[in-house]
Amino acid sequence: MNIIIVGCGKVGTCILSSLLEEGHEIVAVDSSPNVIGEIANTFDCMCVCGSGTDCDVLEEAGVNRAELLVAATGSDELNMLTCYLAKGMGVSNTVARIRNPEYNHRNLEFLRQQLDISLVINPDRLAALELYQILELPAATKVESFANRGFLMMELPLREESQLCGEPLMELRKRFKRNFLLCAVRRGEAAMIPDGSFVPQPGDRIVLAAEPSELQKLLRTLGLMKRQIKNVMLLGASRTAYYLAQRLLKDGVSVKIIEKDHARCQTFSELLPKATVIHGDGAQQEMLLEEGIGSMDAFVGLTGMDEENILMSYFAGRVGVGKTIAKVNRSQLDSIAASIGLDCVISSRIISSSLLTRYARALHNSRGSQMETLYRLLDGKVEALEFVVRPDFAKLDVPLKEMRLKKGILIAAIIRGGKTIIPTGDDCISGDDHVVVVATGHALKDLSNILA
Repeated sequence: MNIIIVGCGKVGTCILSSLLEEGHEIVAVDSSPNVIGEIANTFDCMCVCGSGTDCDVLEEAGVNRAELLVAATGSDELNMLTCYLAKGMGVSNTVARIRNPEYNHRNLEFLRQQLDISLVINPDRLAALELYQILELPAATKVESFANRGFLMMELPLREESQLCGEPLMELRKRFKRNFLLCAVRRGEAAMIPDGSFVPQPGDRIVLAAEPSELQKLLRTLGLMKRQIKNVMLLGASRTAYYLAQRLLKDGVSVKIIEKDHARCQTFSELLPKATVIHGDGAQQEMLLEEGIGSMDAFVGLTGMDEENILMSYFAGRVGVGKTIAKVNRSQLDSIAASIGLDCVISSRIISSSLLTRYARALHNSRGSQMETLYRLLDGKVEALEFVVRPDFAKLDVPLKEMRLKKGILIAAIIRGGKTIIPTGDDCISGDDHVVVVATGHALKDLSNILA
């Protein structure tokens, strides 16, 4: 597919890299000569220096041949205008990055329709949703939901004392008598879909999948169901902090926000009157101690500095905070975070690139299914996808044991009429089912792609 990406900052570059890996033809557009020079030296794609709101620049980028344009500059208004111009010049599908909280749902939907924008992405809101889901299940390092939260997957590091270690999976299912699936494992640098004879070991990172109620029962049985989070400290009055605080306050969670910029403190005090907003430098340990960091259930580092988020989250863990999370946008720092014991790191750029990857694949799909969601798990080594089955799927009502699936493919769940089925060989896929597939080594565009 021919794709134009306008704006090559952190998010735009991550989207560009992800779509290049998918095999798309990319043209990068940015108004900064330095940025364009760096992109040209790093990636195998055509580059154009200029503004996405300049019709001549769009023509040079091949707008008349493009099937998709993604506007990801730092300006919401420029992104919307770029999409509007591109649509008028013949691009079928446009995606705009829009971050400002002032564009609430009603206004945003009106603008999207009037400007004929195909998809709007808000990386900060997406990151806040992922953080909220993790805080709901504090034992997890990552939580993803399918079929309107009817089915969940959670990443979990296995400790020495874990009851999941040392026994084959087939025995664990019998012993715990819960309807769950251990659907993916990362051991060292290798990721795999385990079979019934696989024996989990300390140090593994696993993905557990089940209905929300079953997952909570399993965690309780394993002694991993930590107490519900009631007090959260957020470092940095960022957009992500705003969206996350909104959700937490609505649930009755006490939220304290530390921010060193006085003007942002005033803004947050007005936008979030139920939150406690403290003006101060959250990089000062004494300040955090004075504000009661030790009594918090969770700490989330959300400043614009990755290093500060990592170090302060580490400090929070050392003073007894049960759940610490750092927002990190530079992938080079992920290994540093892991080396000091931070196993919960999120990145809005990776979340956004996964969404764009799904959207681009969905534009290509269409043999018997429609892709609803795509998540990357275990540092991108595993994908989990949700498909809605159409009546023309080739293997409708055929028992799974009679299907020949490609290696590295697992059908993790079938959601039918709101009920989740962890499938066995005797189960079948029917029209309108939601089917959740876990894959390693495959870029699935359609449910039919799982068949050998």
